[in-house]
Amino acid sequence: QVQLVESGGGLVQAGDSLRLSCSASGRTGLRYGLGWFRQAPGKERESVAAITWSGGDTNYADSVKGRFTISRDGAKNAVYLQMNDLKQEDTAIYYCAATLQYTMPTMRKDRYTYWGQGTQVTVSS
Repeated sequence: QVQLVESGGGLVQAGDSLRLSCSASGRTGLRYGLGWFRQAPGKERESVAAITWSGGDTNYADSVKGRFTISRDGAKNAVYLQMNDLKQEDTAIYYCAATLQYTMPTMRKDRYTYWGQGTQVTVSS
């Protein structure tokens, strides 16, 4: 089992940057990949970025490529999402999630078993 707690959300203006953090804790020896998802009002939850257990491979949604960076700190059991040049369409609740598929950075929502409670990101014009 993996417990996830996100932080770092807030209200920013378009063009600003924000960094989300997710603290992960799990059973000793358990390996898992991590991902960030988001859900805007009235829309389905969509994948944003994913990273493998080793942190050596990442994947991004086309809408955030070049603006967002996912990274992982194994020593702290944490994953981060650095978001630059934020746009109004980035407004959503952002969720951290963990998958037991840890060798490839999957973007498939159905592959993720554990979810955090989410953190709100609001981008104003």
